[in-house]
Amino acid sequence: MRNLTRDTLLAESADVADTSQARRIGLLRHDHLVPGQGLWIVPCEAVHTFGMKFDIDVLYLCKSRKVLKIKETMARRRLSACLRAHSVLELPAGTARASSTKVGDQLEFEKLP
Repeated sequence: MRNLTRDTLLAESADVADTSQARRIGLLRHDHLVPGQGLWIVPCEAVHTFGMKFDIDVLYLCKSRKVLKIKETMARRRLSACLRAHSVLELPAGTARASSTKVGDQLEFEKLP
């Protein structure tokens, strides 16, 4: 997953939560995310961190994968939403800042075999 606007890498590998069960579980079974990991939840317009063990960055994306909203370092036991979003990219806390990702940036996802 790359930020084309900034020419930066957001994640080398990310899981895709595109079923009802996968979206419900999300990152709840993870103890942490290391830099380069992420979770793309599609479709999705709201997330929570109840039951999570670590903070995350949340990027809300439109269908064309432009960033609509960023929730940096979202703490545990919180709710966040963007009703215009088509999907959400969850990344390790600090990734948005480290990659200089801003609202309006265009992201690109490459599917690996």
